[in-house]
Amino acid sequence: MASTFPLQFFSAASSLSLLLLLFFFTAASALGINYGQIADNLPHPESVTPLVKSMGVSRVKLYDADPRVLKAFANTGVEFIVGVGNEYLASLGDPKQAQAWVKSNVQCYLPATKITCIAVGNEVLTFNDSTLSSHLLPAMESIHSALVSLNLDKQVTVTTAHNLGILDVSYPPSAAVFRRDLIQKLTCILDFHCKVGSPFLINAYPYFAYKSDPKQIPLDFVLFEGSGIVDSGSGLHYDNMFHAQIDAAHSAMEKLGYKTVCLQISETGWPSKGDADEAGATLENARKYNGNLLKLISQKKGTPMKPNLDLNIYVFALFNENKKPGPTSERNFGLFNPDGKPVYNLGFNVTGLGNTNSPSSGGSSGGNSGGSSGGSSDGTTTPSVTAPNGYLSITADDAERLPVRGAFWVFCVMASIITTALQL
Repeated sequence: MASTFPLQFFSAASSLSLLLLLFFFTAASALGINYGQIADNLPHPESVTPLVKSMGVSRVKLYDADPRVLKAFANTGVEFIVGVGNEYLASLGDPKQAQAWVKSNVQCYLPATKITCIAVGNEVLTFNDSTLSSHLLPAMESIHSALVSLNLDKQVTVTTAHNLGILDVSYPPSAAVFRRDLIQKLTCILDFHCKVGSPFLINAYPYFAYKSDPKQIPLDFVLFEGSGIVDSGSGLHYDNMFHAQIDAAHSAMEKLGYKTVCLQISETGWPSKGDADEAGATLENARKYNGNLLKLISQKKGTPMKPNLDLNIYVFALFNENKKPGPTSERNFGLFNPDGKPVYNLGFNVTGLGNTNSPSSGGSSGGNSGGSSGGSSDGTTTPSVTAPNGYLSITADDAERLPVRGAFWVFCVMASIITTALQL
């Protein structure tokens, strides 16, 4: 009788391989990716399609409605969020122009390309431009009305993305509140979300917290590898800053009475390279952050405050973008180089770029290609958000300075970590 050892060994090895493949497939299939195009060396979208499909990514977010991308991904089953640039908000308050925009940028690609959401503007409220922000909700409403008139509102939702500069108080998460000067606008936007059933989008970047004060903010806490903190108000334990940021937004929403609006993460990521004064912007930290983020996604768990919530996380970004303004880190958030090679290994079994002789020349409208500061479509950078309280509301332009109440947050975090350690 032949020995069963080889079969048992093969079975065990196969099971382990299957588990590893299942982990990466589960993480990837639940993963969204931001496809920014502020660059002059990116591959043509037709070449990008096989790369994204081989990653198993099921959702892509654009900062415009680039027809090349939308055509390239036709009949792939990949879901798309398309974007409306901030510069179009004023005109799209006009119902006729809103309908024309929807017809030419959404309807004509359906159903072959699975467009499921329109993001109107990017981080508009924290531009601190009252004229621009006054156009946001009217544009959202007009675009939704256009979808209704075209019988598309059941398959395409309307939303907008915010950075955490909209918060006034952010620590502990249970004490978070929105900025007083934005409460009226946010209340109207949240009313809109309740009415149409669309998600409230947040761009969350623990990286900028660490960059602001690396001597005090624990790196392991922002990389999902720390023992964490306990919220003194709720008693909830947070083992990473990402969840603390999200629940701060949840708390602020609930204080206005919006407990059922779905919150999702439209951007998060970590740069693999930075300037000499950009602490933490290293390849290894980027690998750890995004690798641990994939593990978090694969677990299909929510936050301590909302444990059953599907966060629908979109990682920033697919490619490094060599024309983004700002410090070096802004051009190095990508998971891939323009040649399709991974910047670092996250375990994706990718096939690389497809073949095409047509190089990309960037998005059709330039796009608000996110990353922390959300550089605008004309190549300028979002004005600085002077956040009153540090880590949860820090953005790219504020990364060099930690506000006074941010320093107090650092003290609270360190005290919580020390207390937790003493109790072990």
